[in-house]
Amino acid sequence: MSLDMPINVLFVEDEADLRTVVVEALSDQGFAVTSASDGVEAVAYLQGKTQYAVVVTDVSMPGGISGLDVAAQVAETQPGARVLLVSGLQRSQLPPIPASVRFLPKPYRFKQLITAIHEQLS
Repeated sequence: MSLDMPINVLFVEDEADLRTVVVEALSDQGFAVTSASDGVEAVAYLQGKTQYAVVVTDVSMPGGISGLDVAAQVAETQPGARVLLVSGLQRSQLPPIPASVRFLPKPYRFKQLITAIHEQLS
């Protein structure tokens, strides 16, 4: 699948191996992917020049900034971006998630991630 204009995706995941595999796979699908290893790095990217269409973030991360905090930062600095929250926890184990944020449980298949991203874009 080749996209006419690259769609900017910020992928936030603290597990290095998973981050590497997913970023490569998303790039192969034609997305322009920026990766962050924690919430602190994600917030720095969100405050930068790049406008993201979708932010995919794990809920639980080191560094004191969770995926829910990243979602709040997206709403504040890049309100046009869509957020996809992923977690190994069940949705019922998490604090309330904003209605605009999509939840995808881990482990997920790559096809599920791509489908969720496209649904967030439409």
